[in-house]
Amino acid sequence: MSMAASTLTVVPPIRGEGSPNQFHRRSVAALYADKVPFLIGGAYMVEVCGGVSRSTKDFDLYVRPKHVHAALKALARAGYKTELTFPHWLAKATYDGDILDLIFRAGNGLCEVDDSWFNRARDDELLGVPVKLCAPEEMIWMKAYIMERERFDGADIAHILRCSAADIDWPHLVRRFGPDWRVLLSHLILFGFVYPGERTLIPAAIMEDLMSRLRSETRTAGPQRLCRGTLLSRQQYLVDIRDWGFRDARLEERVHMSEKDIAHWTEAIEEQQ
Repeated sequence: MSMAASTLTVVPPIRGEGSPNQFHRRSVAALYADKVPFLIGGAYMVEVCGGVSRSTKDFDLYVRPKHVHAALKALARAGYKTELTFPHWLAKATYDGDILDLIFRAGNGLCEVDDSWFNRARDDELLGVPVKLCAPEEMIWMKAYIMERERFDGADIAHILRCSAADIDWPHLVRRFGPDWRVLLSHLILFGFVYPGERTLIPAAIMEDLMSRLRSETRTAGPQRLCRGTLLSRQQYLVDIRDWGFRDARLEERVHMSEKDIAHWTEAIEEQQ
């Protein structure tokens, strides 16, 4: 059942203005009021499915691309300052200094939030309010590509695997990565390094399948002069595109990014440093 079809119609009143908990509840209440479907992910999901608790200034909610503008309108009516920060993947809403991220794709233009995210979502509770939580497969998929110099989400993936491997739909996870199965394999190999005593948590059949694909490709080359590094880091592979003549994989048809989106995403590097 999607959040839009939830039977919850009234969120308990907010008390104690200014606390992070009340900001989270206020945000959820605003979207419930306008029947905007959403999922909770980010640090909250990692805590529930990965066992790691950490404080973060952002509250991450996931919405379908078609619901982004409805979500922004709902939050604006609730007194938030809103913006479509990066039109290809992210919108933001702020209230008294607290930040809500509305995520509808990954920053590289992949991992679009689709109906499957909602069909596979898990029931949970936030501050006494029933909510839907992103499934671990989708969080692993989205986090797997984050390999910036200043941020690498591999530890989140390792922690999710350690705690939730038995509950993961492995065939679905492999399908999610599609042609990027090497990215998944790299994280599974790293998991076995981080937790040598836990590596049997990864099904042997999955490892054999991915390793078989790897072996079959060792003597054949892929697309010429193509750099997929830009799908992992928006900064560290710019030299390949600008100076060495490689094609940017972000302009492939399967990626939801235009040249304008890439330029905007690249310009923001300096702003965020």
